[in-house]
Amino acid sequence: MRACVIFNPVAKGEQARRFRTHLAEISREATLRETRGPGDATRLAAAAVQEGFDTLVAAGGDGTLNEVLNGLADTPGGLAQTRLGLLPLGTVNVFARELRLPRQPLAAWDVVRRGRETRMDLPRAEWSAPDGPRGRWFCQLAGAGLDARAIELVDWQWKKRIGALAYVLAGLRALREPAARIEVRAGDQRAVGELVLLGNGRLYGGDYAVFPDAALANGRLEVCVIPRTSLPTLLRVGPSLLLRGRLPESAIRRLAAPTITLISEGRVAFELDGEWAGPLPVTFTVRPSALKVIVP
Repeated sequence: MRACVIFNPVAKGEQARRFRTHLAEISREATLRETRGPGDATRLAAAAVQEGFDTLVAAGGDGTLNEVLNGLADTPGGLAQTRLGLLPLGTVNVFARELRLPRQPLAAWDVVRRGRETRMDLPRAEWSAPDGPRGRWFCQLAGAGLDARAIELVDWQWKKRIGALAYVLAGLRALREPAARIEVRAGDQRAVGELVLLGNGRLYGGDYAVFPDAALANGRLEVCVIPRTSLPTLLRVGPSLLLRGRLPESAIRRLAAPTITLISEGRVAFELDGEWAGPLPVTFTVRPSALKVIVP
């Protein structure tokens, strides 16, 4: 195995501190590359693929993972040549939970060292921006409406202090704004709602099985549509999600397809792997079994 580990040297949190104590040990078996700012992980990942590394390891949260993934997947030959590993050091680490990776850095590194790999689908979002067409790959999930607006409103200084609770506070701010209607087109299926969540895997926002029928290699995306995001609706679905880890089926609409398009007449943002991406309209597609991932 010829591995390159890409990490943020100033990452906060207990897992990041533990990771740094093991840097010397990991550096004996892998090349370490430090990020300096947004987008660096993508650039470093692309360079590592071009240098011939067969394993890229994202040491960080879901945002770092997404950047590394895009550097790998957008580099010619990257998907065929290189597999993706993960050392979960972030606040939520949804994809790591999906893969059931250990949270301890050395235990997660041992998973990488063992090198057991599987193939999973690779979803992609494509949309238009003022400077032209955009596209981005993602691992686990996407969303449009309330959750994307909450991510847009997150105070990052508060996130450093209080972790995932910062998203809750941002969500409460987003609730005070008028919600636009989002139309979902999935093949011959149609649905309309104020919050749309898409899953490549089962989990969303932590250990919440929002997409219980999802699988990482079934060639399609699962869609959960919540018709309204009013406070009464959230009070209806919230207890089930928090206590049972699932949404009440009577309050949502489910769709599934390999191609999903979201449109809206009002301004609606969407997110990918927990990071704000851009405005609707957006089309999601799936490249079946395209990504090699190291798993326990």
